[in-house]
Amino acid sequence: MAANYTDEEVKHMVSKYTAEPNRDTVDKLAVELNRSIKSIIGKLSREGVYQKAIYKTKTGEIPKTKAEIIVDIAEELGGTSSKLIGLEKAPKQELKYLYNLIRGEEI
Repeated sequence: MAANYTDEEVKHMVSKYTAEPNRDTVDKLAVELNRSIKSIIGKLSREGVYQKAIYKTKTGEIPKTKAEIIVDIAEELGGTSSKLIGLEKAPKQELKYLYNLIRGEEI
C-alpha cells in the first residue's frame, strides 16, 4: 500500500497545525500540499493533533441542552435534577431565564 504523505509532509503539517490549530491552517495546508481539505483533516486526526471546531451560538455561547440547564438549576438550588424532570417540557429560553434569575444575573 502506497503512502499518501511523505514523512517530511507529515512533519510539516503537524508543526504548522500545532502552531495554529484552526481551519485557516487546514485550508492553507490543502493548497500548499495540493490535497483536499478532508485528506488534510484525516491525516491530522490520525496523527492525533486535529482539534474539532467547537460550535458556538450566534451570541458566542457554547450551547447547552435543556437537561444540562436543569442540572445547573438543581445545583444552584441545592436539589436533585431528577425531581425537576418535568421542566424538560419548558422552552429552552425560559429555562435559561429561570437559571439566570436564580443566579441573580441581569437579563
